[in-house]
Amino acid sequence: MINYILRRILVAIPLLLVMSLVTFLAINLAPGNFFDSLKLDPQFSEETIQHYESLYHLDKPVIVQYFYWLKNLLKFDLGYSFFYNCSVKKIIAGRLLNTLLLSVVSLIFTWIIAIPLGIIAAVKRNRFADRFFSLISFVGLSIPSFFFALLLLYFASQTGILPLGGMRSANFDSLNTLERLFDIAKHIIIPTLVISASAFAGLQRIMRGSLLDVLRQQYILTARAKGLPENKVIYFHALRNAINPLITVFGYEFSGLLSGAALTEIICSWPGLGSLLLAAVRAQDIYLVMASMMMGGILLLAGNLVSDILLAWADPRIRYE
Repeated sequence: MINYILRRILVAIPLLLVMSLVTFLAINLAPGNFFDSLKLDPQFSEETIQHYESLYHLDKPVIVQYFYWLKNLLKFDLGYSFFYNCSVKKIIAGRLLNTLLLSVVSLIFTWIIAIPLGIIAAVKRNRFADRFFSLISFVGLSIPSFFFALLLLYFASQTGILPLGGMRSANFDSLNTLERLFDIAKHIIIPTLVISASAFAGLQRIMRGSLLDVLRQQYILTARAKGLPENKVIYFHALRNAINPLITVFGYEFSGLLSGAALTEIICSWPGLGSLLLAAVRAQDIYLVMASMMMGGILLLAGNLVSDILLAWADPRIRYE
């Protein structure tokens, strides 16, 4: 397993290089750059703009710019954000924790709810519980996330039960530690429900289908014929073999921790990386876009590696030689 992990890490390096090169070229395919908008501002002289372009090598060919960026990346220098007038590392550090908090809470909430309901739906197949949970799943898969967010925000505006957006209340600094945690918890409810809706629906259906396939196997019939309790048959025999597709899904969800909440963050005014990346793309803030894309690529490769490791740990039949 250690040799397999090392091989995967070595393979990931050229993949990240190719991804970064394609992203860098794609950004530069758009006409102009960030400094073109500054040329229209009379407060910035032509000499000042040329100085910054020369300082960050933006006056050189695109491939040369890329190698300068790659050289700085090896020094853990993510570059400078022209739009926010600050280092990229500092900007991302201020927003990364907020996005991770929202994504992890949504991920945990989805799995805690979806897995038990999927098991119940499979065990109660074609009964009321199965039909009811299937209806909820179909609604969750069908409703667009942005529309669901708007519905929840409208409900909050009419009832006043939950905040309308943001991450903290105006009097957050005057609250004690427990009150601050409660305040953040209230603000995170709506974006968590929005992110979890479609993910819960898909995960619940996968759990149901996978468990139904396993329950039809001969060894399950043999276990029941031996007189084993039904709970033991389901949770100790069937569930262990039905969990493999969900582990693979977990790997992809892990890779989407940073990007999956982007639209919801924008609609719910959550101060995360979603709105930050949107502003960076619109302003052609190249180094901020590159840093965000690299973080997403690393999480994608790490998520796939984690899912493969978990598969080998959960299923003794899977070995990576």
